[in-house]
Amino acid sequence: MSAKLRTELRGSAPVFAALGDETRLLLVARLCGGGPMSITRLASGTRVTRQAITKHLHVLGDAGLVRGFRRGRERLWEIETRRLLQARRSLELISREWDHALDRLRAVVESEA
Repeated sequence: MSAKLRTELRGSAPVFAALGDETRLLLVARLCGGGPMSITRLASGTRVTRQAITKHLHVLGDAGLVRGFRRGRERLWEIETRRLLQARRSLELISREWDHALDRLRAVVESEA
C-alpha cells in the first residue's frame, strides 16, 4: 500500500465509519438531494424518531459530513461536500491500487503460460 493511499485512508476512515450505518447513509442521500433540512423534515416519512435523527446527525457532523446552523428559530442541517469528495478520492485511490494489483497478477499468470 502506498504512503499516499495510507494517508488518504486515515483521513477518510471516520467518514466511511459514519456512512456504514443505513440510517446515516439515507440521511446523507436526503441532504444531498434536498438541500438544508430540519430534523422534523428529515424524520418525515420515516419510522425514525427525531431524537434518533439528531443522534445520527451528530455522528455525521463529528465525521465532517454535515453541519448544523440556525435560520431564525429553526436548526437546519446541510451536507459538507468537501468531505464527500475526499471519500470519493479515497475510493478512487483504492480502485487504482486494485487495478495495479490485478495487472501484476495478470502479468505473472501470462508469463507462466
